Amino acid sequence: MRILVSGASRGIGLEIVRALAAEGHKVLALTRSGSPVLPGNPRVQTLFADISDPATDYAALAEECTREDGLDAVVNNAGALLNAPFDTMEAEAVQYLFEANVFGPMRLLRALKPRLNAPAHVLNIGSMGGVQGSAKFPGLAWYSAGKGALAILTECLAEEWKNDSIRVNCLALGAVQTEMLQAAFPGYNAPLSAAEMGTFIADFVQNGARFFNGKILPVSVSTP
Repeated sequence: MRILVSGASRGIGLEIVRALAAEGHKVLALTRSGSPVLPGNPRVQTLFADISDPATDYAALAEECTREDGLDAVVNNAGALLNAPFDTMEAEAVQYLFEANVFGPMRLLRALKPRLNAPAHVLNIGSMGGVQGSAKFPGLAWYSAGKGALAILTECLAEEWKNDSIRVNCLALGAVQTEMLQAAFPGYNAPLSAAEMGTFIADFVQNGARFFNGKILPVSVSTP
């Protein structure tokens, strides 16, 4: 399979790339970091773009990542997490969260859709915070609202794209030990490592579309 993974420079994204490459897949690792992902690994091709930037040329990005062939799957993993009260978060921070967690993934999928090889699987990486009825936490209103939008987008695209043999699912993750989580919640110890979650997601993007379409699936060791 040829699989694009966004947010691939560290944390869960890096571990998804590592797991998929180890299984023999061609992985296009999308990052804004400026450094190659897993340099020296012949199965990994690094692409540089910032999906939180509205000025990103998505048409050129789509052309670059499908120059050799189309894509069999996309993992929309890139995102941002900021912890601040709803009524005091600066407008620039709110805009950044929605660009990274909602608008960027939307633009990426719209650009890549004509280049997906049927049958294809689009996997959006969401959050338990964006799931209706799950536990909510102070400081995460804007983040959770964005992840909720990504979850609803999943359901809508699964319906719109079903006749194109493209299945779309969302994994709503609980807490995972990553640099991003530590920056937002210093000192908190999550029950799962990035490597554990990355391995799970790598397996799901390969096999989950056989069983699910348009589903928002909680991936958490705690009850919502």
